[in-house]
Amino acid sequence: MRGVYENPIGSGIWWVHYYGAGKRHREKVGRKSDAIKLDQSRKADVVAGRKLPELRNSKVVALSELIDDVLEFVAHHKDNRSYESKGEIVMKALGSKPAADLTPQELERWLRTRCKTPATANRYKAFISLCYREGVRNGKVIVNPARLVRQRKEGTGRLRFLSRDEYDRLHKVITARFPEHLAEFVVSVHTGMRLSEQSSCMWSQVDVERRTIELTKTKNGSARTVHLNSDALRAIGSLKRPLQKAPDPVFPREGSHGRFDTRSWFQPCLEEAKITNYVWHSNRHTFCSWLAMAGASIKEIQELAGHKTITMSARYSHLSPEHRLSVIDRIATVN
Repeated sequence: MRGVYENPIGSGIWWVHYYGAGKRHREKVGRKSDAIKLDQSRKADVVAGRKLPELRNSKVVALSELIDDVLEFVAHHKDNRSYESKGEIVMKALGSKPAADLTPQELERWLRTRCKTPATANRYKAFISLCYREGVRNGKVIVNPARLVRQRKEGTGRLRFLSRDEYDRLHKVITARFPEHLAEFVVSVHTGMRLSEQSSCMWSQVDVERRTIELTKTKNGSARTVHLNSDALRAIGSLKRPLQKAPDPVFPREGSHGRFDTRSWFQPCLEEAKITNYVWHSNRHTFCSWLAMAGASIKEIQELAGHKTITMSARYSHLSPEHRLSVIDRIATVN
C-alpha cells in the first residue's frame, strides 16, 4: 500500500511512499502533480508484475556530479566561460551536498547571501536549475528544487552610454596604449555588435563593397546584417592583412589559444580616461543612444541593433529629439 502526502513542515515538497521487497521506501518528488504521476507509475509497475525499483537515492549523488555533467553539456556553448565561472562558485559552496537534499529554502537562502543583485541571483538560479534538469534527464535526481525558488524582479538598470567627449577621450587613450585594439573598440561602438558576435566574426562575413557584415550567430538566434558607417569601415580596413583567408577571425585575439579578451586592456583605458560605471557591453548602449539622438525611429534602432522585441529598443526613445518636446507643445496649433 502506498500513498502520497505533503511534507508535514509545509515546505511544499511532496513524497511518494511505497512498499517493495518487504521494505518501505519513500521518494522525494517536489510538486504534488509529480508525486501523483510517480505513484501512478509505481502502481502500473505492480499491475504489470515488474519489480519495484530500489530506492533511487541508494547511491548518493552529490550536487558536484550534476555540475560536472552540465559543464560537459555546455562545453561548446558560446558562454562556456560564464558557465564554468558559476560552476566553480556553486561547487565550492554547495558541491559536497547530496543533490536530493537541497531544498528550495536552502537554495533561496544561499542566493540571498551570495548574490548582491536580483539579476545575479536569477542567473545563478538558472544555472542550478539547468544542473537539476540535466540530472533528471540522466536519471540521477527526480526533482528540481530551483523550480520552486521565486524569480526576482530585475530593475531596468542604467543605460550608461558615452558622450561624444568621453568617446574622444577613450579613443585617444586606446590609440596611445593599445592601438592593436582600437578597431575592435570603434566597430563595437559604431555597429552595436555584441561581444560574442565580434569574437566569432570571420572575414568571409565582411563585404566591404556593400559595407556590411553578415551575422549568422546572434544572441536571439536570428541572422542579421550589420551596416558599416565610414568610421566602422575604416576600422575594418585597418585590420586587413596580406594573404588574409576567409575563415580567419576579423578581430585580434589574446594569446596562443585564441581567447577574445577585452577586460585586460579596456578597463585600464577606462580608468585613464576617467570614465566610470562603464563596461564593454555599454558600447552597445552607446550605439543605440547615438542612433536615438540622431533621430532614428524605435523600429530602426530595433533592426540595426538586432533586438528581438521593440520593447528593448523603446528604452532609448527618451533620447530622441522628438521626445524632448513637451507633449503639450506637440499639439499646439501655433508654435
